[in-house]
Amino acid sequence: MSSKELYVARGTTADAQYALDIDPKRAGWAYCSLRIVELEPGGTHTFTTGDSEWIVLPLQGGCTVRTADGTTDEEFQLLGRDSVFASVSDFAYAPRDARVQIASGAGGRFALAGAKCERRLPARYGPAPEVPVEERGSGNRLRHVRNFASADAFDCDKLIAVEVVTPGGNWSSYPPHKHDEHRPGVEAELEEIYYFEIDGPNGFGYQRVSPSREGGSDVLAEVRSGDAVLVPDGWHGPSIAQPGHDMYYLNVMAGPGRTREWRICFHPEHTEGYR
Repeated sequence: MSSKELYVARGTTADAQYALDIDPKRAGWAYCSLRIVELEPGGTHTFTTGDSEWIVLPLQGGCTVRTADGTTDEEFQLLGRDSVFASVSDFAYAPRDARVQIASGAGGRFALAGAKCERRLPARYGPAPEVPVEERGSGNRLRHVRNFASADAFDCDKLIAVEVVTPGGNWSSYPPHKHDEHRPGVEAELEEIYYFEIDGPNGFGYQRVSPSREGGSDVLAEVRSGDAVLVPDGWHGPSIAQPGHDMYYLNVMAGPGRTREWRICFHPEHTEGYR
């Protein structure tokens, strides 16, 4: 896959339903999907989950999420948030083989993070106060990680999703790391999507993906709000925030492993003096 295909500029996959629409066919892989839905006040959006599990995550605004599978109907009120920089958010999990409706009285912007899966788990609500938040790194490598659907925080079949806020001027996803091989106990094979938003007008950041193998993924992208970067393989990082502009990214991951886990390998040339 070329560097141009790995970098997905805002609007390049937009259609009548989604501001961003990345599915396995578009990405050239097997599992991960990400859609961004923008609703006007009073707006609704309905979709079928098919063979994938999905999390509805408010980026801005709140909504009601209804799921139905022919026998069980569930409804969740998501309070949401003012922006991704304001706070963590509550969220809703929708299982495969279901119909989902998102309705927002005030309007807003909502991420749909998905992964093809095998097990059908129940629809559930994820409360914001239960989202584990950690500070990772120190100094100009400090970032805030919101593990709302990490492998050890919320049960899914394949899907792993977290949010990261990097203060302006800082580096995150550092040292560069990878998860493109199945090595039991050491590394898990996971596809990954980075979706970006930058705080403040005219803000930007940079995302690097470098090859971990001959002919592997290689991209250096200047990213702005609404952009995405695909990571099918390779060392990813650093993610660099412009001074004065905090950078947010949503990570969506999934892979073929029988065990849902996030195991990574750090780049050996960038770890000395870091720990």
